[in-house]
Amino acid sequence: MSQIRVLGEPVERGEEVLTPAALEFVAGLHRAFGARRRELLARRAERRAQAAADRRLDFLPETREIRESGWRVAEAPADLRDRRVEITGPTERKMAINALNSGAKVWLADLEDANTPHWRNVVSGQVNLADAVRKTIELSTPEGKRYALRADVEHAVIVVRPRGWHLDEAHLLVDEEPVAGALVDFGLYFFHNAAELIARGSGPYFYLPKLESHLEARLWNDVFSQAQAELGIPQGTVRATVLIETIPAAFEMDEILYELREHAAGLNAGRWDYLFSIIKTFRDSGPEFVLPDRNSVTMTAPFMRAYTELLVRTCHRRGAFAMGGMAAFIPNRRDPEVTATALAKVREDKQREAEDGFDGSWVAHPDLVPVCREVFDAVLGDEPNQLGRTRDDVQVKAEQLLDVASAEGAATAAGLRSAVDVGVRYIASWLAGNGAAAIHNLMEDAATAEISRSQLWQWIYNDVGLDTGEPVTADLVRRVLAEVTAHLRGEHLPHLDQAAEVFEQVTLAQEYPDFLTLPAYQRIVTT
Repeated sequence: MSQIRVLGEPVERGEEVLTPAALEFVAGLHRAFGARRRELLARRAERRAQAAADRRLDFLPETREIRESGWRVAEAPADLRDRRVEITGPTERKMAINALNSGAKVWLADLEDANTPHWRNVVSGQVNLADAVRKTIELSTPEGKRYALRADVEHAVIVVRPRGWHLDEAHLLVDEEPVAGALVDFGLYFFHNAAELIARGSGPYFYLPKLESHLEARLWNDVFSQAQAELGIPQGTVRATVLIETIPAAFEMDEILYELREHAAGLNAGRWDYLFSIIKTFRDSGPEFVLPDRNSVTMTAPFMRAYTELLVRTCHRRGAFAMGGMAAFIPNRRDPEVTATALAKVREDKQREAEDGFDGSWVAHPDLVPVCREVFDAVLGDEPNQLGRTRDDVQVKAEQLLDVASAEGAATAAGLRSAVDVGVRYIASWLAGNGAAAIHNLMEDAATAEISRSQLWQWIYNDVGLDTGEPVTADLVRRVLAEVTAHLRGEHLPHLDQAAEVFEQVTLAQEYPDFLTLPAYQRIVTT
């Protein structure tokens, strides 16, 4: 314990999860895998520079045998075979209860993009997860409301999404080094809950975000193997669904599943981060990679269709589940018109996914669960999934995945202002501790904010002109940022000035910051 230091403030019930044994377990993961993680992060930068220079990515010639051979992943455990509706959300206590009661098959308990990693959020999220696993989670508010698990519904299966490999946890040092946030999130949850979950007929299930290569999947697989061995959990108990939300990972879907095959449950089409990754990877590769306004890039764009159809084909060929992504529209119980629009948009999105062969999809609000379930019920019938639809008709080439120019739309003045507005609003929310923000009737998380600021960076450095004829310049973005910030003062947003500073930093810096959450995190490391 002498080489483990907790720098974060005391958190209510924190001593229940930050036990000496749990911290030693996390420290063991850090010592075993921290150096390899740093090497793989360095490899990302090298590969990005090469892809940008080549203006191309391709399927790996050295792994052709893996792509062409007939292996399959391990069969899914019983409680993960039907995933037709998954509800996502942070591990905040009220939201956790509502998600478990929602009627969804799975709750994606999000410690990543929908969560600000304030130390109190990191620790209280683990407390809430432990209570959720044991079905003791409840909440009484100062207003006299009480939230508890209902006895008349089947509670959603818990699948935890830890932070990505790139994020450190500044409040936990091992040998004077910060531990990867991913290992903190995974380690604490696994240590306290794996055996309990097994005893209850479930298991430790995870979503893995932001992977860029099969080597990063291999690292996760080794983490799982060591964790299971150390705690006496049978090998293969962990099950992981990987988010294919980076353009490099889209070229390694087979290889990612292969590396995790004993622990793999499926792949997910993480559409918003995927668009962000395309912009980030090819941000300085020329006009053919410049995307129009975010809202004009839909899942029907040819390059997005290629990505999702390849994902379904790859998964079902390997016996893994193909999970659909998030439709950003959310209902508003105080506005029937907004709700009607949201329900129609979500229904359209889920119908496309179900007809394409996906086994289920995501929603961000309990009121959207019935819509998604109805759509997938109609396609699935009595079957729990669509693994039998192998989509042998799908043949996707590298050129199709890279055909960004096929996206219809333009860069507009309204789109630029919207990107600034959403970006600043979201960062302000994130700094205040809320990583899932309802903005203009859309559910925004870190991924959509990343698109907003990255798109503006790309427009500036590729000399893009707006529909008004005005060129996008740093001065124009600064002027719009000042106007938006002045307008938002009337809404009394917390941390507004800091949010505007971070947005300007990550949007206008000549040296592009890989993730806006990295400089934003420096603003909250003391809380």
